[in-house]
Amino acid sequence: MHADSGQHGGMDTTYNLRLRDCLLGAQMLFVAFGSLVLVPLLTGLNSNVALFTAGVGTLIFQICTRGKVPIFLASSFAFIAPIIYGAQTWGMALTLGGLFCSGLVYVLLSLLIRWRGMGIILRLLPPVVTGPVIVVIGLVLAPVAVNMALGKSGDGAQQLVPENTAMIISMASLAATVLVSLLGRGFLRLVPILCGITVGFGTALWLGVGGWDKVLAAPWLALPAFTFPEFSLEPILFIIPITLAPAIEHFGDIIAISSVTGRDYLKDPGIKNTMLGDGLATMAACAVGGPPNTTYSEVTGAVTLTRAFNPAVMTWAALCAILLSCVSKLGAFLASIPTPVMGGIMILLFGAIMVVGLNTLVRAREDLMEARNMVIVALIIIFGVGGMQFSIGSFKLGGIGLAAVTGVLLNLFLPRRRE
Repeated sequence: MHADSGQHGGMDTTYNLRLRDCLLGAQMLFVAFGSLVLVPLLTGLNSNVALFTAGVGTLIFQICTRGKVPIFLASSFAFIAPIIYGAQTWGMALTLGGLFCSGLVYVLLSLLIRWRGMGIILRLLPPVVTGPVIVVIGLVLAPVAVNMALGKSGDGAQQLVPENTAMIISMASLAATVLVSLLGRGFLRLVPILCGITVGFGTALWLGVGGWDKVLAAPWLALPAFTFPEFSLEPILFIIPITLAPAIEHFGDIIAISSVTGRDYLKDPGIKNTMLGDGLATMAACAVGGPPNTTYSEVTGAVTLTRAFNPAVMTWAALCAILLSCVSKLGAFLASIPTPVMGGIMILLFGAIMVVGLNTLVRAREDLMEARNMVIVALIIIFGVGGMQFSIGSFKLGGIGLAAVTGVLLNLFLPRRRE
């Protein structure tokens, strides 16, 4: 009798632990949700597909890292500008083909690290290259954010909402995001984007912009609307160089989660395996119409706050994302958010991306007045922001891609200062 009650007690404890992990996983997904759906909302990709691929990508990452790292993978901001440009230039299917190949770059980098060690990547992509490239990503996106905040389409060609009305909505959205970021406490501080969307959407409805028609018309449950990639050399060569900056950011994310948990994930399971997981997750996402995946710093913040160091929590977050991707009304709601709401948040977001690039240079303590560094940084930024293009026949390389390639080549071939 006693043994039987002990067995039941053990089962109850296991059940309670699983229930707790499930609830923590749902909370982690909620923290990542605003940023996760922001990329598809800005680029024209399907939000439900992005949720599905975030869940699948996280599970793939856990398999590659043997379930050792408590981290969640979802939509990467670094690819917002390339997706917008690629969709306008070649169409979404060919752009997805280029993005699929960006995941292949991660896989090749992981093999290179296996072969030569982590130092080879840091020599190829030092902060003097990656910092300015990240700055360029933020600056190139700035006009898109301002246009949307003013009620226009991203390219500024169409006025979707009257300008004065759009300004009220976008500034309400921006102000809420900023205030929650600065003054929010505890869990609230981890969801500033969701707070900004909520306040902006409420303001828009109050001013008579937007509505619930799409949400009411959508069914409750449906499979995500998958889109499949097509392949062409030009978009592939345009997108691949942009992969270098988020690849370096991946190091920072793994170092951050290592410092939070007190375990060195650079050694076990190793950066070679975390990079492989990131690459395979990105390839899987882009194969069905989702944005490239990356490790999420918001979730690292939530892990810090909740002390939920068990990687199984992220399994539950991934499963919640996959289930939520089948709720069709959620996708319809996200698609109905007015343009100025997203524009207000984007102003802060893209500015923050630029600041991350500047901080990369500051933390590396690079002397930017030293001739070699000055040349590399100057040409990366001017080529990227100025819209410089390099053409051979029908092939063109420009903007962010050209800036990244220029930085890598200059770093490799410019002579170094003699000590």
